[in-house]
Amino acid sequence: MTKQLALKIDVDTYRGTREGVPRLIETLQRHEANATFFFTLGPDHMGRAIKRVFRPGYLSKVSRMSVVEHYGIKTLLYGTLLPAPDIGKRCADIMRATRDAGFEVGIHCFDHIRWQDHVADKDAFWTERELQRAVDRYVEIFGEAPHAHAAAGWQMNRHALRLMQRAGFDYSSDTRGTHPFIPTWQAEIMACPQLPTTLPTLDELINRDGITLDNIAEHMLKLTAAAPATGHVYTLHAELEGGKWMPAFEQLLQGWKEQGYQLVSMQQYLQGLEAGALPRHEVVMQEIEGRIGKLALQGDRT
Repeated sequence: MTKQLALKIDVDTYRGTREGVPRLIETLQRHEANATFFFTLGPDHMGRAIKRVFRPGYLSKVSRMSVVEHYGIKTLLYGTLLPAPDIGKRCADIMRATRDAGFEVGIHCFDHIRWQDHVADKDAFWTERELQRAVDRYVEIFGEAPHAHAAAGWQMNRHALRLMQRAGFDYSSDTRGTHPFIPTWQAEIMACPQLPTTLPTLDELINRDGITLDNIAEHMLKLTAAAPATGHVYTLHAELEGGKWMPAFEQLLQGWKEQGYQLVSMQQYLQGLEAGALPRHEVVMQEIEGRIGKLALQGDRT
C-alpha cells in the first residue's frame, strides 16, 4: 500500500489568502505535491484575537513566535482599529485560481475569530447560521456546493458535527487524532468521516524543547519516519508555511518524498481508505501541548 501524507492548508486571513496561497501553489507544483486549501470566506477580524491575551498560556505562545512578523501589523488591527476586509469578496479570484490549478478547496469558516472563539459554547441556531454563511459564500465563489470542512482552530460542538452529516460533506477535518474515524458525541453517531490532523503544527513546536527554525523540519521528519497504516494528515497555515517558514516547509516536502510518502489532497487521502470500515470514536474537548485552550480530539473507540 502506498504511504500517503495529506497536506491540509488552513487559510485564516486576508494576507494569507492574497500572499501565502499563491506562494504555496507555486511551491507545491514545483515539488509535484497535492494539497487541499480550506478558505476563510468572510471578514478578516483577526485583530479581535487581542481578547485572547487574558487566556492562560496565550502570552507564552506569542513569545515563542513573532506574531507581527507572520501576520503583519494591519492584520492584527483588522476588526478593531482598521475595517475588516471581506476575504471572499476581495480574493475570490485567488480562490478560483487555486481550484483551477488542480487543488481541492473546502470551507475553513466564514469568520475565523467568531468560530474559533465562540462555537464551543453556542447553540444549534448560532452554529447553523455560521456554517450556512460559509456555505452560501462558497457557492457564490465556486458555483457549486462544498464537499469538505475543516474547523477553525479545531473548535466544534455537537451541533456542528451534526451539520457535517446533514450538509452531505464527503468528509470533515475538525479534530486532532491518530487515524480516520466516524465521530460520535456522547454516543450519538455523526455519519461524516473525520480525517483528523495527526501531526503537530510548526507553531506548536517552535522554540520548545530546543526546537528552532533550523531544526524543526528534522524534528518533524523523525515523527513521520515510521508511517502508520493510515498515513498522516499535516496541517499547515498559509500565513506561516506560505510566508517566513517556507524554507522549512520545502525541507519537509523533500524529506517526506525521500521517506516514500505520496503527498496528496484530503480527497485523495479519503479515497485511499476503506470508508465503510472506519472505526467510531468519541469526540472530546481537551488540551494539547503547544496550543491554547481545549480542542476537538479523537477520544476512545465506541
